[in-house]
Amino acid sequence: MSDLDSDVMLDASAAKNRAEWMAVMDAIGEDSGYFQKVGASHSALFLDNAPTLLVTFDSHAAARHRPKQLPVGMALADECDWSQLCLLSDAGPWYRDPAVYAYFDRLVDEGFFEDFDRVLFYGAGPCGYAAAAFSVTAPGARVLLLNPISTLSPDLAGWETRHRKERKLDFTTRYGFAPDMVESAAGVTVICDPAQGLDAMHSALYDASHVNRMNARLAGPDIEATFARMGILNHLICSAMEGKLTPALYGELWRNRRDDLSYLRLLQVAAAEHPAREIMLCRNVATRLQQHKFKKRLDDLVSKA
Repeated sequence: MSDLDSDVMLDASAAKNRAEWMAVMDAIGEDSGYFQKVGASHSALFLDNAPTLLVTFDSHAAARHRPKQLPVGMALADECDWSQLCLLSDAGPWYRDPAVYAYFDRLVDEGFFEDFDRVLFYGAGPCGYAAAAFSVTAPGARVLLLNPISTLSPDLAGWETRHRKERKLDFTTRYGFAPDMVESAAGVTVICDPAQGLDAMHSALYDASHVNRMNARLAGPDIEATFARMGILNHLICSAMEGKLTPALYGELWRNRRDDLSYLRLLQVAAAEHPAREIMLCRNVATRLQQHKFKKRLDDLVSKA
């Protein structure tokens, strides 16, 4: 970034508690944009750098468990020379707060998003809900969602059995039903794990003609962490920003799962009821990756065949 020493400033790993972490965020914001409270339970970190803007949503707790204790997307935005707006929550990742609505209202009134040539809203899970819901404030933006929630309103998602406390929040007023809020987006990509039944049901509600849905079977409930572990999350975000995240490109990136041991173990578990299929899997992994555990399991299966 132009004025920010990323080797020093873009690193909050030394923060030992929330107060120290907030102080680092404040210093980063002061140096290159702003860091401000948004109501009692949220804050906004804006890094002003270029006419390309990445909008992300994160929680204080989740950010502090990321590399260098940085909010999601910050290291990538710095590397790509992008601007970034990150909404951080200190009270759960749903952003159902009138103060947050007022903040986005102000951005619209000020023509904030009009200053950028390209805008991408990104989020996963509950933060995917927020990314979709608030993307309506930037018509023409692109949207990338991983296992996104659509709503917790009992009238529309009575089948949702998780997030019981949060179901008491009001999802019927402004910025409420996220699938409706992406109508003005230039393009929306929804990636979900169809094996996660409830997540798949939420994702299916994003069904407009400009929504591209892609599958990541066995990626799990924390699909963002899975993609990050496989080294493809940043590629997905960059491609979405450029409007180049096609099914073909996604398929090429998703092939990285063939070398991810965590994914391969899940695949092995899924194949356990089909010995011939498990033998094929174990032989493939043992041969390609020289994995002793898969070789041992292969030997056991063959001896019993």
